[in-house]
Amino acid sequence: MLEHGGRLRAAAGEYGIALSDWLDLSTGIAPYGFAVPIIPADAWTRLPETEDDLAGTARDYYDAAAVLPVAGSQAAIQMLPRLRRNLQIGVVSPCYGEHAEAWRREGHRLFEFSEGSVPRAIDQLDVLVVVNPNNPTGRLVPLARLLEWHERLASRGGWLVVDEAFMDPTPEQSLAPHSHLPGLIVLRSFGKFFAMAGARLGFVLAQSELLDQLDAALGPWPVAGPSRFIGSVLLADRDAQHQQRERLLADSHRLSALLTEHDLPPTGGCGLFQWVATEQSDRLYEFMARRGILTRRYRYPQSLRFGLPANEHDWQRLADVLSAYRETDA
Repeated sequence: MLEHGGRLRAAAGEYGIALSDWLDLSTGIAPYGFAVPIIPADAWTRLPETEDDLAGTARDYYDAAAVLPVAGSQAAIQMLPRLRRNLQIGVVSPCYGEHAEAWRREGHRLFEFSEGSVPRAIDQLDVLVVVNPNNPTGRLVPLARLLEWHERLASRGGWLVVDEAFMDPTPEQSLAPHSHLPGLIVLRSFGKFFAMAGARLGFVLAQSELLDQLDAALGPWPVAGPSRFIGSVLLADRDAQHQQRERLLADSHRLSALLTEHDLPPTGGCGLFQWVATEQSDRLYEFMARRGILTRRYRYPQSLRFGLPANEHDWQRLADVLSAYRETDA
């Protein structure tokens, strides 16, 4: 099974530390969010209706021609490989492991390679999957390069699938305004930027014909009524989005500086996390976990991803543990 961040209960059991005593930095989810609107009673008692404001509000937020709300972008990651058969799939790695797993599970021929290998491989592919910004490296592929790759794939009926789960802090880098192009599929996550991961809401941006096909495959009512209501409200709140974006970018820069100060300069990062590649990742992970700080560990390459602390108490706690770790090497 693939490992994921956020498995706090498992960590609490493994290390014998109470759930309430942990500082969870293992996810790329914003540690602070928006004022949650009061959910109308009928959102709980009625079946979800697609004629609400969600799709239209999402189109405006993403500047996209057509969108399909789904139960988190993970739902689309698992369903897209079922829409076509016997393809050659390229995944730019390292990245979120569920992409490769989903295509492999459906019997497609899978190739994982670095970004630098794409020009040599792309003409032999039917689908290319890119996570942008990359998870965990934070690497942003330039828009012009992505559009060039898309053109080469689309000319042969291929797809470019771009997972933009961490794009919200830097919307100017998004392919969303181009998602009307044939063969371009953009995945967006609602939960990370809006700190609403439990709502299980995401969006697929693509041509309407492909969205109709995906919608039929997912079946009726894929997104719960309360999630649809919350999404409609928060996606329309431009002032709160601006404030969230500024705070996240400032805190991401602060986290980079803090790690650098403690001899752990980030190898990469984005507005929601920082990534440190180090051969000491296992040792650092254990050191922090035994002190109640959970990070996201990667084996290949050896590295840790740090999410953002929520408040000054958490910032100080992280700084203290990093100082203690540095002293062990003194």
